Amino acid sequence: MTKEPDPMPTTFRFEDAAAGVKLLTLDRPDRLNAVNWRMVSELEECFRGLAAAQDVRAIVLTGAGRAFCAGLDIKDPNSFDQENTVHAYDLQEMFGRMCTHLAEVPQPIIAAVNGAASGAGLVFSVASDIRLAVPEARFNMANVRIGFSGCDLGSSYWLPRVLGLGLASELMLTGRFMGAEEAERRGLVNRVVPADELLDAAIEMAADIARNSPFAVRMTKQVLAQNVDAPSLRAAVELENRTQILCTRTRDFEEALAAFQEKREPEFTGS
Repeated sequence: MTKEPDPMPTTFRFEDAAAGVKLLTLDRPDRLNAVNWRMVSELEECFRGLAAAQDVRAIVLTGAGRAFCAGLDIKDPNSFDQENTVHAYDLQEMFGRMCTHLAEVPQPIIAAVNGAASGAGLVFSVASDIRLAVPEARFNMANVRIGFSGCDLGSSYWLPRVLGLGLASELMLTGRFMGAEEAERRGLVNRVVPADELLDAAIEMAADIARNSPFAVRMTKQVLAQNVDAPSLRAAVELENRTQILCTRTRDFEEALAAFQEKREPEFTGS
């Protein structure tokens, strides 16, 4: 059963979108979905709970209103602690943990970037597995322009892997915006989609994923995450070998073979 965030979150909505698909909508549109510490806490709990949510097979992440996420809410009085360094560091670690949990959610996440994605918003998008964006979407790591390091929340891990070191360095050192067209050309987003088609396209893709064997999908996501940093081809193939044998030991594998032979759609149970 799905473990819903408890108590009811106030900074995002989490709702059914299709069979096996959940829609997670950041819901602070008056602040362009900027991240405050309540959102950090609520999202971290949500991401932790998804590890045990066997009926959730794919997730679409988007923002309410005209922005995806504008980064840290610097107007929130709890965003900074200039007096207590230890407390400030504890808050920063909590923020970083939230992004780590997002990346480690076993279900694939499709980011439906419906507007500006700055700072944490950029990290949310690159830590997702697949990214769709509207033509009006813009991406930047604004931190360096307001006195923070551009290396934050995993940006120094994700951006070089998605964009390459040179372009990642340019974005993090200048804080400049990258528009949707350039983002698609550079590989930051998979596809640019008209605004009125964005959610439908993301949910349709998530539903395509959800129709596959849950264990096979989970193993594919895990192996991709590990092998992007594989020390050698041999190490990558050895991990793939182990994973393939694990997949063949599931009931869903038996169901997939039977469905193929009987020319019907498989009915996967996640077992």
